[in-house]
Amino acid sequence: MLHLRLICPTARTDEATAVLEECPGVTNIVVLPGAAREPKGDVILCDAARESANEVLGKLTWLEDEGSIAVEQVDLSLSKAADDAIEEAPGEPDDAVVWEELEQRVRAESRISWAYLVFLAVATQLAGIGVLQNSPILIVGAMVLGPEFGAIAAICFGLLHRRWHLIITSFKTLVIGFAVAIAVTFACALVSRWLGWIDLGNLTRNAEVQFIVKPDRWSFIVALLAGAAGVLSITAGKSSALVGVFISVTTVPAAGYVAVALALSDWPEVAGSVSQLAVNVVGMVIAGTVTLLVQRKFWPQVGRRSSV
Repeated sequence: MLHLRLICPTARTDEATAVLEECPGVTNIVVLPGAAREPKGDVILCDAARESANEVLGKLTWLEDEGSIAVEQVDLSLSKAADDAIEEAPGEPDDAVVWEELEQRVRAESRISWAYLVFLAVATQLAGIGVLQNSPILIVGAMVLGPEFGAIAAICFGLLHRRWHLIITSFKTLVIGFAVAIAVTFACALVSRWLGWIDLGNLTRNAEVQFIVKPDRWSFIVALLAGAAGVLSITAGKSSALVGVFISVTTVPAAGYVAVALALSDWPEVAGSVSQLAVNVVGMVIAGTVTLLVQRKFWPQVGRRSSV
């Protein structure tokens, strides 16, 4: 269930409550006349089945300008009325996509932040060390730590809705993030080379991680599967499934390999790892966009305008 808190102009409270009463899957409706101070108006509380959220939000779009809408997840609901509302709503809760929720999430993750840059830089350095030490465990750890899928999901959402600004912003986030992460890892690898800690032999002896610089049809297939699974995990709120996505694709390891190969002037390995990085990103974008397109067929948006 989702809990909605609406602040509505008093003159339109009857209209808003009528929408809630007519939508299947909405229950526990409470009206608090004059309770809101900023903005002024009435407060309306209700619970809605996740499957009904798009219809409710779509029909109350005018509240974005005249009042306020807040939605939060209900972790526990002990109510026969709520159980009946879930049964009344079409579809299954785990399959439902709340487009407003997804839009806000991808919008937030499409922007560059210090946390994003630090996580990506640390992950890329771990991947670079994993390459030099021929350590698959370190590489898997780097995959899990990498935060790049949020920007990839934002590109998918932008392509689905033709939001070019979101696509450009997300692409810049990806490019700048990986550029900074590769630059930091390159500088560390270069210092290590000057100190005599590493040499070209570290790359020639890393047979167990050579898959990073050898993109093939399987790399693309894995990227497609990971992109689809990643989008599904975000839309369904299954964060645990994202871990599997992170350790399926080699975006961060490829970036780490690029940095190390650049520091050691191994140009064929640089080309191979750049190709792997590109194959993974393109595959995830294609699969993620197609997945969202299929989901929109089953869970359409109702009368919403974009804020992206």
